[in-house]
Amino acid sequence: MNERRIGNFLLPPGIEIFERGWLSANNIFLFGEQDVSLVDSGYCAHQQLTLDLVINALKRHQLPQLDKVINTHLHSDHCGGNAMLLKKFGCDILIPVAEDLAVGSWDEGKLSYRNLGQDCPRFSHQGLLVPGEEVLLGQYRWQILAAPGHDHHSIMLYQAEHQILISADALWEDGFGVIFPELWGDGGFEEVAQTLDLIEQLPVGLVIPGHGKPFTNVAVAIATARSRLDYLSSNADRNARHGAKVLLKYKLLEWRSMEINRVRQWIAETPVLENIRKQLNLSVPDFQEWLPQALVKSKAAMIEQDRLVNLD
Repeated sequence: MNERRIGNFLLPPGIEIFERGWLSANNIFLFGEQDVSLVDSGYCAHQQLTLDLVINALKRHQLPQLDKVINTHLHSDHCGGNAMLLKKFGCDILIPVAEDLAVGSWDEGKLSYRNLGQDCPRFSHQGLLVPGEEVLLGQYRWQILAAPGHDHHSIMLYQAEHQILISADALWEDGFGVIFPELWGDGGFEEVAQTLDLIEQLPVGLVIPGHGKPFTNVAVAIATARSRLDYLSSNADRNARHGAKVLLKYKLLEWRSMEINRVRQWIAETPVLENIRKQLNLSVPDFQEWLPQALVKSKAAMIEQDRLVNLD
C-alpha cells in the first residue's frame, strides 16, 4: 500500500517522497505502468544512497527500470546523482531548457559548481523541460512552471488533478533557497516575489519542497516566505551574508570537519564568496576570519583544535 497521509492530505498512489537532508535535495519517485521517474538526484557525495533508494523502490514495487530523471534546476544538491543513475539504468535525463547549451558543452562558467565551490560529476541530457508544457511522471501529467529567483532557470512541477506542487527551492515551509543570482549581480528579489505570486494563484493542497518535509499549510508558508524576502531585499548585504554562511555550512556538511587553514583556502578559491567579500567591503583576512566565526555564532559549527567542526 503506497498511500501516505500528510496532515489531511492523502498522497495518491504512485508517488513516494525520499526525504533527504540539506546536503542532498529531496527525491520524488513516481511510478506507473507507462513510466517510472525520479525528480532530482541529490549531491554527489550521497549518490550511492540515491542509487540504493531507487533500487529498493524498484524492487518494492516490482518495477523493471527507471525511465527518466527530472531536474528542477542544476544546483549540485539536485543533480549530483545524475551521472550514476544514467550509468546504472541508461535512463533519460531531463533538464530545464535554458540549461541546454551549458550542459551540452559542460560550460563550468555558466554552470554553478565552480562558482559555488561545489562538485558535480559530468552528465549528458536527453530531454528538455519547457515551461508551459507538460511531462508524464509516473501515472500523472505535470505542468512545468518557470520559477526564477533562487535560480534563474529553475522550474516547478504542478499536478492539477491532485493539487500537488513540487516546489524545489522556490518555496519551503519556512522560506526558500538562497537568492543566488543576487550574489553575482543578476538580481533575483523581484523574481522570487513573482514566483510566490504564481504559487499563490494555484489551488495547492500539498507542497513537496526541495528540502524539508512536505506540507499542506501553503498560505502560511507563502506569508513566511514574503516576510523573509522583505527582510533580505531591504538590505542587500543581509542576503550576501546569509548566502555566504549557507555556502560554508553546505561545504561543512560535506566535510564534517576541516582544518581552519583549509577552510580559509576554500573561501579564497570560491568565486562567489569573493563577490560577497567585495560587496561587504571586507579585507581578505577579515572576511576569512568573519565567515567561520559567523557559523560558530549561529551555533552551526564550532572551532576545535584549529578545525571547523559541523554542528547539526
